[in-house]
Amino acid sequence: MNARSGQLHSAMAPERQMENHMTSFAPGDGAALRSAFGRFGTGVTVVTTQTDGGPIGMTANSFSSVSLEPALVLWSAALRSKRHDAFTKTRHFCIHVLAADQQDVAYHFASQGHDFTRFDWADGPNGAPEISGVLAQFHCDTFAVHPAGDHSLIIGQITHASERSGAGDGLMFDRGRFGTFTAIDAPA
Repeated sequence: MNARSGQLHSAMAPERQMENHMTSFAPGDGAALRSAFGRFGTGVTVVTTQTDGGPIGMTANSFSSVSLEPALVLWSAALRSKRHDAFTKTRHFCIHVLAADQQDVAYHFASQGHDFTRFDWADGPNGAPEISGVLAQFHCDTFAVHPAGDHSLIIGQITHASERSGAGDGLMFDRGRFGTFTAIDAPA
């Protein structure tokens, strides 16, 4: 509605043919859906927890902030992962935001999560392992776990957080590749 005249204005598209380079696919086409999801570049994290069998970790790019009050974050774990149950049943975990030079950490915890011997780590404030050299850490208590298709959404309430001081680029993941972010200057 136009505030001055009180008239309604249509939200119709202009009468011109837009060039469309999109390829449609059915949402049930897993390969096409995975490819389209891959167009959304993300940061890369490793989530860790302590189990009766020792520490475990899992690479995840599904991390997202949820709330400032209370301080909540979420990530998702695939049901088919051998580490799924450990993370959905734990009371505490730590999310590590990886630095650009930690691609080896991402690959390691993507393929297996029980061997921490290659990395400098210690027990964090809530008992979950914390890996050194990362850009940020969020130590969490499990707030909620929700089933979501072939994944579980794990929401954590942050109990302790830390961030590396100084500069440092984050490790990014886009279209199946690791890389870094390149800033674009804002228009004048």
